Amino acid sequence: MRDIIRFENIYVNGGSSVVGKTEAKGPLARYFDLCEEDEYFGKDSWEKAESEMTRRTLEKLFAKAHISPEDLDLICGGDLLNQCVASSFGVKEFGVPFLGLYGACSTFAEAVICASMFIKGGGAGRVAVCASSHFCSAEKQYRFPLEYGGQRTPTAQNTVTGCGALLLSGEPSDIRVADAMTGRIVDAGITDANNMGAAMAKAAADTLTRYFESSGMKPSDFDIVATGDLGREGYEICTELLKDSLPGLTDKYTDCGMLIYDLEKQDVHCGGSGCGCSAVVTAAYFLDKLTKGDASNVLLLSTGALMNPNTVLQGQSICGIAHAVHFERGTK
Repeated sequence: MRDIIRFENIYVNGGSSVVGKTEAKGPLARYFDLCEEDEYFGKDSWEKAESEMTRRTLEKLFAKAHISPEDLDLICGGDLLNQCVASSFGVKEFGVPFLGLYGACSTFAEAVICASMFIKGGGAGRVAVCASSHFCSAEKQYRFPLEYGGQRTPTAQNTVTGCGALLLSGEPSDIRVADAMTGRIVDAGITDANNMGAAMAKAAADTLTRYFESSGMKPSDFDIVATGDLGREGYEICTELLKDSLPGLTDKYTDCGMLIYDLEKQDVHCGGSGCGCSAVVTAAYFLDKLTKGDASNVLLLSTGALMNPNTVLQGQSICGIAHAVHFERGTK
């Protein structure tokens, strides 16, 4: 599907977010539902910690939306760990049908699109979407265990310890999923696993270009246009790629990986990354702006670097992808 997917009656009925201690020191701390100081979340491994974070996030969502797991038809979610184990172990106790998704760091927008399609097609009435990542579990899987003490390059990003969730349904609210666009796989030829922002920037530019061409909208129609986790490096590349074709974009354009941390005061190099990055910024910060009427139109592009440790070791390039979701505030 190459064009815009338009939705008529897909509404956001709530959101929740849980983050770790590094995110709690960032500029968005007051928007999160829970900031956990214990990176283990009371468990005995990083992987179990991420599952516990997902479980807590969904419990927060249920409490805020005044529903129980039995009221859900489906959960769509994913993470960065092999076989999406953080999500599957995190949701298992709820007994709700589950679709585990993997789009690397683009998973959150992918989950929103899949859930919206299920509701639009009549296959589900009420769906929870979630995405998580954990700095320690991601470092252990993709790079080196923390005990190794390796030095990161200036273009590296800090995987966000966080999980964000939204409740979607056909029940009217002030905020709806207006439309969406699925991304294409774009290979920028980047092989450096410590420069994922550069690897994803071209994919973000591709989806933004196609979105505005297909929708007939302009950047000025939005209050916020946000990529998921390009970080400072990828943000600058994407801006340069689009400076001629999308004039005025920089007036609206930001990046979740740059918003979640204070890049000057926190040692996070180029900013945030991970499935949880765009998930928590959307479910906390963007949703707050939409709810209060400080924003009426938000375009989210969750961006993903499609790689694993084996592809990097084999010298393959890191392909990128970016899925777009348009959240709109209106009247019920």
